[in-house]
Amino acid sequence: MMNRNDLRRADINLLVVFETMMHERNVTRVSEKLFLGQPTISSALARLRLMFDDPLFIRSGRLMEPTSRAREIFSNLSPALDGIAAALSRCQAFEPATSEATFHVGLCDDVEYALLPELLRRLRIEAPGTTLVVRRADQWQVSQLLASGEISLGISPTLELPANARRKTLRPIRPMLLRADSQPGELTLDEFCRRPHAVVSSMGNVIDDSDRALCLVGRQRRVVLTVPQFSALPVLLAQSDMIAIVPDYVAQAMAMTTGMRAQAAPICLPQHALSMVWRGASHNDPGERWLRSRCSALLAEQDESQERSRRVA
Repeated sequence: MMNRNDLRRADINLLVVFETMMHERNVTRVSEKLFLGQPTISSALARLRLMFDDPLFIRSGRLMEPTSRAREIFSNLSPALDGIAAALSRCQAFEPATSEATFHVGLCDDVEYALLPELLRRLRIEAPGTTLVVRRADQWQVSQLLASGEISLGISPTLELPANARRKTLRPIRPMLLRADSQPGELTLDEFCRRPHAVVSSMGNVIDDSDRALCLVGRQRRVVLTVPQFSALPVLLAQSDMIAIVPDYVAQAMAMTTGMRAQAAPICLPQHALSMVWRGASHNDPGERWLRSRCSALLAEQDESQERSRRVA
């Protein structure tokens, strides 16, 4: 067991290279992610092999596969580095008005389209010197991006998360019908099934909750188009009888800015939850806590506003 005095011989920069290599398994990607030259990364790996008396990574095609010893080291090292990062962050004050911090955030497509513009407007007022780096992160990607450290915060429906990640449910995702035609009134179930449908799916899925709900009542619809992102819908639905089922906040945003109409669907559809997730290492970071509070407040306001609109309607 290494004692505290022995830690003087350890270089924390080497440990960061090791952790990044465990995630990336490629010298080029590690150098790009850490903004270091490939010779520097190769030298760091050589020093790590001496430090741990193990090959650590074995080349397999384009990838560097970790040895069993490397996996054992990683299981102990990653929580320790999280603890060091958390301890150091507590010592730093965060002043939004003067901060030049960069935040790495993952957003699912619907949140990016409907909620990012207002979030960015608020951040520019309160913290004009900060930079927001946004990654597309659906429910399948957000866990991986958190684990690799490419994002510190994600807003998306979420599945399983890394062991040290935190989660907060922000609001329900209520499906609404989006249409661009001028036919008065709301659609009946017969019209809903007869109309051509557009589906937004990053994975290219044609079948979703709407089809499953229709199947339960012995009905079906006709999907004629799937697209990977919500921003394409207004121009695709314009001057068309196509309809789409989208989250309520997307429907409201499109109705306000593109002339689409947002209505309740003529069938009961399941609601999912929109969550905010973040790395355990950034839980007590003052800047990250500030950003999470702003995201949480905006989502709560949006939900309350739309809930009031529904009650009035």
